[in-house]
Amino acid sequence: MLGETQIAAALGRELDRYRRENPLSVEMARRAQKVLPGGTTRTTTFFPPFPPFLVLGEGCHILDVDGNRRVDYLNNYTSLVCGHSHPDILKAAQEAQEGGTAFAAPTEYEVLLAEMLCERVDSVDLVRFTNSGTEATMAALRVARVYTGRSKVGRFEGSYHGTHDYANAPAPGVPDEVSGLMVDLPFNDVEGCREVLERVGDELAAIIVEPVLGAAGYIPARPDFLGFLREAATATGSVLVFDEVQTLRVHRGGAQAIYGVSPDLSAFAKIIGGGFPVGAFGGTAEIMETMNPVSGDISWGGTFNGNPVTAAAGVACLEMLTEGAINRLNQLGERAMEGINRVFAEMEFPGQVTGMGSLFNLHPTSEPIHDVHAVNRTDPDLKRIFHFGLLNRGFFLSSRGSACISTPMTTTEVDGLISATADIVENLPG
Repeated sequence: MLGETQIAAALGRELDRYRRENPLSVEMARRAQKVLPGGTTRTTTFFPPFPPFLVLGEGCHILDVDGNRRVDYLNNYTSLVCGHSHPDILKAAQEAQEGGTAFAAPTEYEVLLAEMLCERVDSVDLVRFTNSGTEATMAALRVARVYTGRSKVGRFEGSYHGTHDYANAPAPGVPDEVSGLMVDLPFNDVEGCREVLERVGDELAAIIVEPVLGAAGYIPARPDFLGFLREAATATGSVLVFDEVQTLRVHRGGAQAIYGVSPDLSAFAKIIGGGFPVGAFGGTAEIMETMNPVSGDISWGGTFNGNPVTAAAGVACLEMLTEGAINRLNQLGERAMEGINRVFAEMEFPGQVTGMGSLFNLHPTSEPIHDVHAVNRTDPDLKRIFHFGLLNRGFFLSSRGSACISTPMTTTEVDGLISATADIVENLPG
């Protein structure tokens, strides 16, 4: 068992090395702080003392201003499933761009991408595009409210559905009235959910859930949990919404196909844009009819919704994500999870990796993880040791330890990550 002194010393060594090997990123951070609050325009990509500033992404590698080359296991938070600058995606985007970058009218590209989503995801009859996952979940909840005539929404502890008010309440700047419409439910706890739903289920417009909790640390739902939610939503007349913004990559039909549970609505983003800004939501024809501009009740716009360049890139990306390609991604993800878990076991370190398919998260704790509460009890300094330790050894993961596989990766990159993790554990005592 490591003591506080050993943990502090190990973190100090990794931070000293990180500062020493990234002097130009230090300067860029100082420059950025003069024009951006805290030096960043995206909270999730910032971490103290400073993030590396990047100049190039190619395949599964990134290059920063200091010339450090790293394997990118973050892939812009899972969106770059085909890696950086994939030639087929760049070609598709360029061809679309040559015809015009945006129009106040539809194009075939958005129809093609919509057709692909409806074909791949069995629960989706109709789809609407947005510019982000945040917008997708925001719109899905709006649709659920109109369809049911109710206002409240059930969401899960540790979930992340974007940055709109209904996803973040309670939070600074979010009115109390909005917070009062959100009902927190315990993830992976059937009986706990049942108790809450018996009290307020008939007030819920929607129950929104990630099949795998993303920001909480890639915590998969237990096999029976999503089935219970399906039954509960039907019984209470609520709309069941699956947030598949990150999990669409684990199966052609998303995580819902793996679990065998069909939601009423689904939210998508990330991979469906091929690396460009995108979001989408879709579901049953009956519910999505609320978005029909002729017969529906909801007016919903967006200057870049269904953008042709984005849609063309998304089509190219999904065309490459065949069943075989997805299976290969998942196999590499499982290899990483099994390998790192084996390192922790053999070196008697209290750590574990959770995840599903090509999505996984490193947790420096031996406490079983089935919900966000166990993650929140993890030592934050141990997390930072692994984060900076992996950065220093050529691997780019999120500060919370999340990672994903991209198609350019091979067993070489996966085994390298496993070895780097082992090296960090070995050097922890100093």
